[in-house]
Amino acid sequence: AMKEVLTRDIKKVPTLRGKTVVNLFFEPSTRTRTSFEIAGKRLSADVINFSAATSSLTKGETLKDTARNIEAMVVDAVVVRHSASGAVRYLARELDVPVINAGDGAHEHPTQGLLDIFTIRERKGSVEGLKVAVAGDIAHSRVARSGIHGLLKLGAQVVVAGPPTMVPPDIERLGVSVASSVEEVLGEVDVVIMLRIQMERQSSPLFPSLREYSRYFGLNMEKLKSVSRDLLIMHPGPVNWGVELSPEVAYHPRNVILDQVTNGVAVRMAVLYAIIGG
Repeated sequence: AMKEVLTRDIKKVPTLRGKTVVNLFFEPSTRTRTSFEIAGKRLSADVINFSAATSSLTKGETLKDTARNIEAMVVDAVVVRHSASGAVRYLARELDVPVINAGDGAHEHPTQGLLDIFTIRERKGSVEGLKVAVAGDIAHSRVARSGIHGLLKLGAQVVVAGPPTMVPPDIERLGVSVASSVEEVLGEVDVVIMLRIQMERQSSPLFPSLREYSRYFGLNMEKLKSVSRDLLIMHPGPVNWGVELSPEVAYHPRNVILDQVTNGVAVRMAVLYAIIGG
């Protein structure tokens, strides 16, 4: 229903008229912040974008005080992204208004997991019984964690692939299997979700070179030649072209990356409606 709204000439419904949503982002974002803003506006909410760089955080104000002051302005929900794992849960305990997780450190990114699953269901009809590969920097990826939890919950099999330094040693406890390269699993999976290297969360280099990383854990047209089945190629963005994906893959018919972006608006509309639309 939410995606149908996006196809109309007038892409707006009055569902959240009179509600105020604040995007409280303490990390850079293009897709998540913009899609939450568009999602709120499509539902007729008033959406305020908070900028950490021009706020009193630069004067020493704490995260808690910032959030409580925003809440005191009588808002209906805050959407939070923060570099610290657990920051969103902390604010959810401190505030009385709903707090929506837009990504916290290397912990979770729930709405990305939801939109990825929605995109898979849209193309495949069901998630149950599918085999999904998640490849790249697993250890530092909040997208990987949320995706793995959701996919397993809906009956998919998940295999992860990445350099040993980027795969948590106990990840199999989550119910996933581990492959030594992307190429090893391409012929047997229905979906591959490629992840970028989270350089900003690494204190020291975890692989010899980008060239070697791309050779074993990147996806290019040569590797895709041997794949005959209807594989979906996904990526949460931003893409580092030439590293995890070769530029030619951008035009591959199995690439659904921009579909993910479109579905992100619809999914975040649904999240806002479910939380503050009653």
